[in-house]
Amino acid sequence: MSGRGPLQIVTLCTGNAARSVMAGIMLAQLAEFEGISVDITTAGTHVVEGQPMGQRTKAALESVGELDTSTLGLHRSHQLSAQDCEQADVIIAMEADHIRFIRRVHANSAQKTVTLTRLVREISVEEAPFVDRLRALDLQNVSLEEEQDVVDPAGGEQPQYDACAQEIWELCQITTALLVTE
Repeated sequence: MSGRGPLQIVTLCTGNAARSVMAGIMLAQLAEFEGISVDITTAGTHVVEGQPMGQRTKAALESVGELDTSTLGLHRSHQLSAQDCEQADVIIAMEADHIRFIRRVHANSAQKTVTLTRLVREISVEEAPFVDRLRALDLQNVSLEEEQDVVDPAGGEQPQYDACAQEIWELCQITTALLVTE
């Protein structure tokens, strides 16, 4: 990345129990494999602080054969804080409602908050620093579309969690490739 240290990424969902956890673990491992320096925080918009990862989330992550799942038991849920937002270079949300939350509660971070799907679809692949390419998306002004949501598996059965993990895995692989283009 730039000479200023690791890229600070926050992955964001509702309860910090499934989607943001999956994305955070996946991005961290993919970035490490590619030699990309990142610090990743996972968080939620409405969290019961300190909860462990659910069994269905854990099983879904284990279903992605390429992941190292040896540290999954370390996760504890975390409510998004002002400090998380301030330190982040990018906040990768799982759905439009999470961006609405940022715009309402942490408005100064709206320009660096994007859904995972929009990030993959719209960020340029030119050789420029990631944060510059992110800034060019004018995120604080984009209209929000629910079809960009990664559907929340909460309340579903294991197949919904596994499908969610597979979708996030594919999106995170593309995201990591976009980080490599610098």
